[in-house]
Formats: sequence, structure tokens, C-alpha cells
Amino acid sequence: MGSLQGKTAVVTGGSAGIGRSIAEAFLAEGAAVLIGSRSQEKGDKMLAELGAGERARFLATDVTRQEDVERLVDAAHGWFGRLDIAVLNAGGVRQSAPILEMTDDEWQFELDVNLNHTFWGLRRSLGYMVAQSSGRVICMSSVEGKRGRPGIAGYATNKAAIITLVKAVAHEVGKSGVTVNALCPGLVVTDLVADRGGAGQGLAGVDAVVEKYSSEAATGRPVTLDEVASLAVFIAGDAASGITGQALSVDGGTAQY
Repeated sequence: MGSLQGKTAVVTGGSAGIGRSIAEAFLAEGAAVLIGSRSQEKGDKMLAELGAGERARFLATDVTRQEDVERLVDAAHGWFGRLDIAVLNAGGVRQSAPILEMTDDEWQFELDVNLNHTFWGLRRSLGYMVAQSSGRVICMSSVEGKRGRPGIAGYATNKAAIITLVKAVAHEVGKSGVTVNALCPGLVVTDLVADRGGAGQGLAGVDAVVEKYSSEAATGRPVTLDEVASLAVFIAGDAASGITGQALSVDGGTAQY
């Protein structure tokens, strides 16, 4: 029997990268998972590949829209009858650039896709979890939320704010049997990293990004998708009931706190 047997979960940004790896790991541990992401076509393809039957569902979701995020959470509770785990994973950047080159539209997009989506999903999920006196919320921050990095001021600002949001809210709901934590991955070589390369950071392509970040990590390498997903499985499980309000790094020793 898996460690999440009988649990229900919602995962945003779950059709690729870290989100998909977490969804797959939850399914492998026995959970039922509703995955939200923008593309219905990718979602249908993913469900066919997962082969998990009714335990895996998909709902097309634009996380920059409050109504979409809230609809996704409501759908998870409605379909499964309860909501045990919420993974607010979606995030990203529109254009890595120095602050003097960043437009208002780019700033707003990064605010919506990272921090605002997390706030909307967190608030909606907690409404169900507090009422049932149990639940796990996992918000995706980043190693960049723990340090400054030129060229990604918007992204880093949002990821740092997520850490503070988690710490505050954990104290608000801690006596209700609900935990709220942030995961802070280091570099994981996903499609997003491959697409963006080192734009805005003075790095030429994904190989240069990997070399740079690997040189900063104690392990000398990027983090793997499985390493992030394994931490998410643990935090979502019963054994982690005493862990809340934390920003948990899985970054190969990059941030060192």
C-alpha cells in the first residue's frame, strides 16, 4: 500500500516538468489526482500516458485567472468528495531581463502566474481543508526565492513572497490539522529551462546554465525531477504532520539554508 493511498490531490502546472513528476509520484503512492494546466491537448495526451484510470483527471486551467484556479480546486473537491493535498506548482517567467528592461506587462504576468495563483489556490484549498480538520498544502518556491540573481528580479521576488506567505498562513491554520509548506528546488533541467536558456542572465543556452548552477551546488549537478517529487510525497504524507511553515530546499546545497 502506498503512503498516499486513499488521499486526493490537486496539482497546478501538472502537465510537464516538476508538476507532472509530482502528479506521477502521487499516483504511484495511491492518491487520486486532478491535474490542472493550460493545454487540453497536452492534458489528454498525459492522461493516456499515465494510464491511471479514474484516479487521474485533468482540467484545462489558466493559472493567471483567479476564476480558473478556484474552479480547479472546487472541481477536485467535487469529483473526489474531499481535498487532502494541494500542490500549487505552476509558475515561470515571461522574459528574463534586467529590471530596467522589464515591462509592466511582464511584471504583472509573473506576479499572476507565481504569487497570485498561489494565493488564490491556497485560500480556496484551505476553505475545504480547515473544514475537514486535515490537509497538506505545498507551494512551489525556488532557490531563487532565497537569494538574489540578476535578470530574474520578478521571478525571485515572487518566489520569496511565497515563502513568507507560507510561514504566515501556517500559523493561521496550524491548529486545524493543516500544514502549509514551500518547496525550493534548485536547477531542474525542464522544458522551461531548455526554452529560456540563460536569457537575461548573461548565459548562452541551457548548457551554460547547467554549468553555472552546477558549480554553485555542493553536489556539483542539477537536481532531478524525482528528487523534488520524492520530497513532495513525504511532505504530503502522514509522517510529515509536524512539518509546517517551512521553506524546504532541494537544491544540492546551493542556498545552504
